[in-house]
Amino acid sequence: MPVNTLKNTSRKVLDHFIRYLGQYLDLSDEEKELFMTKCSVRSVKRGELLLKEGEHGKYKIFVAAGLLSLYCINEDGRIHIMRFAPENTWMIDHESYTNETPSKFNIEALENCEVVLFVKQDIVEIMQKIPAFAKLSEKLISASMDASQQRILMNISSTPEEKYNDFIARFPEVFERIPLHMVASYLGISRETLSRVRRY
Repeated sequence: MPVNTLKNTSRKVLDHFIRYLGQYLDLSDEEKELFMTKCSVRSVKRGELLLKEGEHGKYKIFVAAGLLSLYCINEDGRIHIMRFAPENTWMIDHESYTNETPSKFNIEALENCEVVLFVKQDIVEIMQKIPAFAKLSEKLISASMDASQQRILMNISSTPEEKYNDFIARFPEVFERIPLHMVASYLGISRETLSRVRRY
């Protein structure tokens, strides 16, 4: 890809990111510039890994375009999908990122993606200089924890039919873009069970 095209793509992605922030924060031009100078923009091909099991999850990732998944692989080689991140959402392995420990997960692009990456030290600096962003981050983390708790509750107390219907209701934009075996993996049910559920 020509250099000028790369520059134009990065600028469009950054503009998109600033518009996203503008939904929650009233940023000055100086604050917008701080965000843009502290991040990196990356184009990610479908199937490419942004994080591999055993690596340190050093990035907080904003998805400007495309779709990411976070998953682990058990000893039998089966994939267990923990999360999807479509446009205008964040993806991170909180434990690895926070504690600077090897990750138990992989983060993979399910589509060609445009992402904005922040390393921990830069996020900390931005939070110190823009307290409103620190509060927004706290809200996003709290919402992520609530969603994780809700998912655990669904897994231990809901039928396959209830899990499937809840997934479609919560993530219609994801359901339309992924194969059914990934839906089954996320729901923690077999593909055969999912096929049976979808027939009724």
